[in-house]
Amino acid sequence: MLLKEYRICMPLTVEEYRIGQLYMISKHSHEQSDRGEGVEVVQNEPFEDPTHGQGQFTEKRVYLNSKLPSWARAVVPKIFYVTEKAWNYYPYTITEYTCSFLPKFSIHIETKYEDNKGCNDNIFDTELKEQEREVCFIDIAYDEIPERYYKESEDLRYFKSDKTSRGILQEGWRDTHDPIMCSYKLVTVKFEVWGLQTRVEQFVHKVVRDVLLLGHRQAFAWVDEWIDMTLDDVRDYEKQMHEKTNIKVCNDEQEHSTTKPSSLDDIEIHDKAST
Repeated sequence: MLLKEYRICMPLTVEEYRIGQLYMISKHSHEQSDRGEGVEVVQNEPFEDPTHGQGQFTEKRVYLNSKLPSWARAVVPKIFYVTEKAWNYYPYTITEYTCSFLPKFSIHIETKYEDNKGCNDNIFDTELKEQEREVCFIDIAYDEIPERYYKESEDLRYFKSDKTSRGILQEGWRDTHDPIMCSYKLVTVKFEVWGLQTRVEQFVHKVVRDVLLLGHRQAFAWVDEWIDMTLDDVRDYEKQMHEKTNIKVCNDEQEHSTTKPSSLDDIEIHDKAST
């Protein structure tokens, strides 16, 4: 098991990010769904928890049938998907990833959101129960992003919002920007297979970090598209995008399965829920 805590600051309030996160996840999932890959929404409905109260439960299938590193080919089938289950009790969320082909693999993410610059060192005291973890800060403007994800329009070193007048984000922006909030994510990766555990767990954390960086960058880069939305507006948008994405993924998957086998070259995992 490898446990890390990620802290991602945003030039938004916690309430604003609630809308921005839902918009970003829906739009990003639709953009990335192609050639039989992407995110199929299986379930998305209100859910009530006796401890956390009213929330939203979502189950998705993340298809990854062409993007695995060569060393992983020996332990997974050529075509498979990861199941994502998310319980959203904003500003607290739980997200779990499992794979039926890999019963000893799982990712567990607990997220809390606060209006501060990532300075709460005790936010997960109850969850950690004396466990040690590495704390990793992610800078959405200045951390290096994989080249295949880079878009000039999403480069926050040069982006300025027309509607909010926020940006351009200068170096050290987290110490001076107002408003500011932080996504605190406690991420546990398990892959209990002898000989591969350390390598796989470290690799998955690198993928998780890249996805968190990309998703949070996009949430702010797209701020002018969602800042005027209400929660009802973004839920309607989410429903429309889920339907379009499901059609796209299922049609492409059927077409792909009748043409040629998948190639396995690389990896890309979508996060969400909850990022």
